[in-house]
Parts: sequence; structure tokens; C-alpha cells
Amino acid sequence: MTPLVLLLVAALAGACLSLMRPPPASAAAEDSFVTRCGIRFCLDGEEYYFAGANAYDLFTFGSGSGDTETQYMDKERIDAHMARMRDDGVDVVRLWMFSHESWHGFEKSEGVYDEQQFALFDYVIESARTHGLRLMPVFENYWEAYGGIDTRLGWEGLSGGQPARAAFFDKDRCPGCFTSYKNYVSHALNRTNHYSGVKYKDDPTIFAWDLMNEPRYEGQSDEENVEGTTLRAWVDEMGAFVKEIDPNHLLGAGIEGHGTQYGFGGDEGNPFVHLQQSPYLDFTSAHPYPTEYWADLTLDETKELIQAWITDSHEKVGKPFFMGEFNVHNVDRAAWWSEIYADFEAAGGDGSAFWWYQDREIDGKFGVTRGDPELDVFRAHSARMAAKSGHTSPTDTPSSSPSTGEPTTAPEPTTTPDPTGTPTASPTAGTPCRVDYRLSDWGTTFNADVTIHNTGSTAADRWELSFTFPGGQSVTQIWNAIRVQDGRRVTVTHPSGYNTSIAPGATVNFGFSGASQAGTNGVPDSFTLNGTACSSV
Repeated sequence: MTPLVLLLVAALAGACLSLMRPPPASAAAEDSFVTRCGIRFCLDGEEYYFAGANAYDLFTFGSGSGDTETQYMDKERIDAHMARMRDDGVDVVRLWMFSHESWHGFEKSEGVYDEQQFALFDYVIESARTHGLRLMPVFENYWEAYGGIDTRLGWEGLSGGQPARAAFFDKDRCPGCFTSYKNYVSHALNRTNHYSGVKYKDDPTIFAWDLMNEPRYEGQSDEENVEGTTLRAWVDEMGAFVKEIDPNHLLGAGIEGHGTQYGFGGDEGNPFVHLQQSPYLDFTSAHPYPTEYWADLTLDETKELIQAWITDSHEKVGKPFFMGEFNVHNVDRAAWWSEIYADFEAAGGDGSAFWWYQDREIDGKFGVTRGDPELDVFRAHSARMAAKSGHTSPTDTPSSSPSTGEPTTAPEPTTTPDPTGTPTASPTAGTPCRVDYRLSDWGTTFNADVTIHNTGSTAADRWELSFTFPGGQSVTQIWNAIRVQDGRRVTVTHPSGYNTSIAPGATVNFGFSGASQAGTNGVPDSFTLNGTACSSV
């Protein structure tokens, strides 16, 4: 979100709401981590779709001074807002976990972490858990609100502002920026919540982490603006750092999705596809604000834009799509939301979070408050997303027709077959093939994303892919396929009832998570499809 809107809350957020009911203990969030299953989010082995909201200012709920438990934080206000969001159908809350300011600052000076502020965030997590919500905390801000990376640049004797703050992502220009960011992230991930006794990195109440709010490497060169080489290198390094500490949680980059190829914004050194192809990121993001003067999109153009992101996320990046912020103004908001959400669902969008659910009237441009008519639209959207996840019955159905890119079947639940058994499928004659095996290795755990290409002229019916791990790897969870593992040898077969055949020129995709001994992982040397050797890349 833009800096001006973010700053509106600073003068107002200290006020308290009147006392409201405490959270019901029965609403506690599930204990399972949300994972990625290829192009989908998954929960307990099933596809998971969600409807979310931004409530970035939860970290400011309290006086910011005085006794930690009774004054610094306002527990009643936090609980009341969590209850409102839960009752209106919010599943995931995106929020800030950064500030360098003196009021409610997490890190007011370099390397000095404020215990009271982290204690407040402990309660935010605890309240979310008891209300059945999940959180997506953001580690840092590209913009100047709450200090952002301008403050970290200042600690290193460098200037901030746009576009000078791009130096933050350049290790040659600001190596200290890399160090201070990593130190903060490590402190947060390893923090033990003083209410639950659970480290942040081990808490399934956290849905995912965002590396930064709307990062860019803009205005440094025409080539960088388009290719995003420097920001991609930063995302790779920080993503690997986060995953080494915390392999449990999903990770996103928090980008806006701007780009001339989408007709939305310009090229800013953060290309949607290339940046988010980082093996350390688990989903893509974009932040559409179509009615801003610089965007000036119609409703139909907005729907086309979102469809393009979803298609590129699923087909080019191979990951779920999260519409991490969006809103409109000076139009009939409920009408726009109704069409945007319906089209988002029909195109196969995986999760969204509108900007922003305020706990009282603060922002007259983008703020949404309990009782606003657009929340009726949101609740219907939330029910439909939950129904796609298998949680509830839908209250409505989208008016748009599903696009051809939307899968019509759910992934096969994880199975644990007899490790010495053999698949029941009878392979047909071999077919020329190519295998893309994309490895994300975090030492003792890893993910693999596998695409089989039929390069022959006949269909590969009842397909069966075999390969041998290079070390002591073991598959712990698989999606869109069934596996049998015997020692290092793995045989993967089609799911029961769908994707049973690979037509000439077509592909199938599956993925899996695994355990590994650090330093022994790698891409298998060879693959065979129905008994015929495949090439690999």
C-alpha cells in the first residue's frame, strides 16, 4: 500500500475500543501447517482456498507505554477485532511485523529488539489462534512508513527515498543491510511466544511469511527494471536464509505485480514471473488498485489483469496465486468486489486479502469497517472458497464461467503404501519423454516439483515414472500422484481417477516433500517413463 495511506493510522491508533467479549476457546486454529501442493495451497493433504484481509495495524493496538500486559498492549481491542474478522469470514490476516519508530517499534535501533513490542505480537498470534484465524506477518517495508528500509540504510550511512533505497538490495553497496535484515528475521523466527511457549517458526497459526511489503529494485537501469536480476538475487538469499531456520512455513515476496506486459504500472525491477520463480518462494502475489489515477482500469480490464496473473502463476511459475492486497474507490465497491471475487474464483485464484479491515473509521479511501455493504459480498466469497476446500457448503456460486486453466479435480490425498510393494498399474509401451525436476533443498528437508513432458506421438497411458534418489532421501508427502519407495528407488504413478494418460505434446505435474541428510540431496541422474528412458533438464 502507498506510504500516505499507511501513515494515516499513526496519530489515531493509540485510542482504545470499549470492552468486548473475549475469544471463545473452541475457536482455536488447527494444528496443521498450510503447505504447497504444486499450484495449490494444501491443508492436511487437501486443497485449501482462503479469503483474507489486511489488518496491518494490529501491532499498534495499545498505548505503547506502561505495563506490558495491561497498558502497552490492548488485549480487548485485539480480541474484538479478531472476533469481527472471524465473524465476517476472514481466514487469513496479513499484517505488519516491522517498525523502527519509537512508538510500537520492534527494532528502534540497529540490533536492539523491543521486548514489549514482541510481547504484544505474541498476544496477536495467541488471539488469532483462539479465534481460528491464521496470520501472514511481513518482515519489513519498502516504503517509508514505520521506518522501513530507509532506516536500515541510515544505519549504514546511506540515504533512502525513492529510488535511492534500491541500494538496500545490492550487497556491494550495502552489505550491512543484508546483515541487519537477517538478524531481525532470525530473532523473530526464533522467538518463543511467552503465552504459548511455541517459537514463531514452529507455530501453525502463522500461514506464511512475506519477505517485504512491495519490494522493488527500480530506477537503476533499463535492464534491471525489466529483468530484476538484483532483486531476484536478494530474494534467493533471504529466502534460503528463512527456509534454513524455518522449513515449516510458506514464504512469499510481497510484490505488487506491476509490469508493462500486464498494462498495470511499470517495470520496477521486480518482474512477476522471474522473481517469483525463486525456488525459495512458495506462492506468487500481486496488489491490484485499478481505480488509482496511474492505473485507470475498467472493471473488465481489472478482471483480465487478475486472470493474467493467475494464469502466469499456475502455468509459468507453477505456484499458487495470492492477491495480497486490493481495493477500489470512487466506484460502487460492493458491485466491483462481487464481480472481481466471482471471476477470481472461476479463474482458479488460490487466496486473497482485501485492503484493509479497520477496527474503526480511520481511512475514508480504502478502509473497510464492520457493517459496510462490501462485507456481505466478502462473506459469500469466503463461504465459496471454504466450500472449494471441502470445509462448508457454499452459500452462492460465482456468476462467471470457469476458465479452461482451472483444474476440475482435487489432488490425491497423501498415501503411505507398503514400502516393498509394487504399483497396481500395468504400464503400457514406452513413450519418448522429458522430465523437469525442480529441487528446493533446505538441508534436512526439501521439496521437488516434477513435470513430465510427452515428447512422443502416442499417449502414455496409465503412466509410471521411476527414478533413484542420489542419497538417503525419503518422500514424506506427495500430491497429484501416488508413490512407492523401496530404499533409494521411487516409483510414481498417476492418481486414481484422473491424469491417467499423458497425450502427445502434453504434460502432467506432481510434487512432493521429503526428508534428507544435509549435503546429500540432488536431482536424480535418470528417469524412466513406462520403462523408457527420459531426457531431463
